[in-house]
Amino acid sequence: MNFNNPNSIVKDLTFNKKASTKIMKGVNKLARAVSSTLGASGKCVIYEDTMGQPVITKDGVTVAESVVLMDPVENIGATLIKEAASKTVEEAGDGTTTATVLAHSILQSYNEYEGWETLRNIKNGIDYSKDKVIEYLEKIKKPADEDLIKHVARISCNNDEILGNLIAEAYEKVGKNGVVLMEGSKDEQTHIEIVDGVELHGCKIKSPHLLTDKDNQKAILDDPYILIIDGPVENVRNIQTILEFIIKGGKSLLIMADVGQQPFATLLMNKVKGNIKVNVIDLPGFGPSKRDTLEDLALLTGAKVISEELGDDMDMLKPDVLGRAKKAVTDKRSTVLTVNKDPKLLKERIKSVEKKIKETKDKYWKGLHKNRLAMLSGLVGIIKVGAYSKVEQKEKMDRVEDALYATKAAIEDGIVPGGGIALLNAAQRVENHGGAGELILLSAIQAPFEKVLDNANMIERTAWAEGWEEGEGIDVTCGCTKNMVEVGIVDPLLVTKSALNHAVSVAKTIMSADCVISNVRE
Repeated sequence: MNFNNPNSIVKDLTFNKKASTKIMKGVNKLARAVSSTLGASGKCVIYEDTMGQPVITKDGVTVAESVVLMDPVENIGATLIKEAASKTVEEAGDGTTTATVLAHSILQSYNEYEGWETLRNIKNGIDYSKDKVIEYLEKIKKPADEDLIKHVARISCNNDEILGNLIAEAYEKVGKNGVVLMEGSKDEQTHIEIVDGVELHGCKIKSPHLLTDKDNQKAILDDPYILIIDGPVENVRNIQTILEFIIKGGKSLLIMADVGQQPFATLLMNKVKGNIKVNVIDLPGFGPSKRDTLEDLALLTGAKVISEELGDDMDMLKPDVLGRAKKAVTDKRSTVLTVNKDPKLLKERIKSVEKKIKETKDKYWKGLHKNRLAMLSGLVGIIKVGAYSKVEQKEKMDRVEDALYATKAAIEDGIVPGGGIALLNAAQRVENHGGAGELILLSAIQAPFEKVLDNANMIERTAWAEGWEEGEGIDVTCGCTKNMVEVGIVDPLLVTKSALNHAVSVAKTIMSADCVISNVRE
């Protein structure tokens, strides 16, 4: 028997109640570890990495990813819940702990249900109630002003006021069109650096083999050359001269083009072997404004846009078509370029785009022009995180990364009361018709509030919630009842919605399982 073939590995089958019980054991173990980090009084978790080194973190998704259980069925349960956490962090950048707590609570409520309703009706009821909860959250959201942004940053940094203020300051300096990144500092000081730059939305990582920072899932190129091709690259020979120039000079290259499967595989192979420092992303922009976006990008980087449609010969490319950037950082969402902007060249282009925005009445075109203006006028803030040890720096960077995404989400999508109060209020105020699915969800969404109090040893105070007005809750740092928004205890709406959506999706999938097929472990 060939054990390298997954289909030939001996399997163990678990059915019905035994399967669901074991899955829930895995879910419970994971949720207990992750949920201990929730809230202002959440605890840190120490885990052992693959090299046997201890790592301290309060980041929910980091805790979740460190958990691998011995029992295969339990591990499947834990792994499925990790999916809710990882999808939430992919979409919103934060809320992983909330997603885990919600998924666990939904499954727990479902397993305690002893009524007559079918699974199909229960799942429909959960979906119906979830949509009503999101409608309620949209109704109560507030725009994030300067003070609230500071509060979001501070809370996401585990109530670290110094880090929170630095993050808020960085977003204030880069403005609404800017972006804030994070990197390690060379000394123990944490500080901000503001540089010219641009964020290319949707130009995300295309292969894990392109990653240079696997811990943070990023491809980082220092001082890269920029190649922009408006059209397909079907053969590696099309860019061979460029590649030879990059390899001989020991430089790095960022390719923006529709790279075909064969040349892409060749680039990956050479990247993995260490022959070339390269990253490949899709072209920015879309629709009728794509060409203008590429020209804007060429202006920012000094590159020439290569287009066969406009008469450029793909087989005659020379290094003089390349642009430059100080740095290129690509993650699961976008690519950020740090560039040297020429104020004189940009001034005329920005004036031209601003004129188009004023003259255009069509909302679609106006939105496209606004995106171009954001790219041309944007700044990049870099928070350089310092610490006295690598362990402290890693823990600090985890918190800063969460806070950066949470703050950005708050700026873009608004905020709701924090501390689990927004979902608690929804549970109290969203209409339900008594269906099992609705009752399960409305009961489950109270779990984050209860866990925040539990981590602060105040769980007995959950009974106080019945007399609260909308938006009121407990500030666990003092044990006082306060209006959460007024005192700055808030959560980004996007984070709360994303956590709820992904928790419901994963929980419903687990509910449907009646048989688990796992690899036999010796």
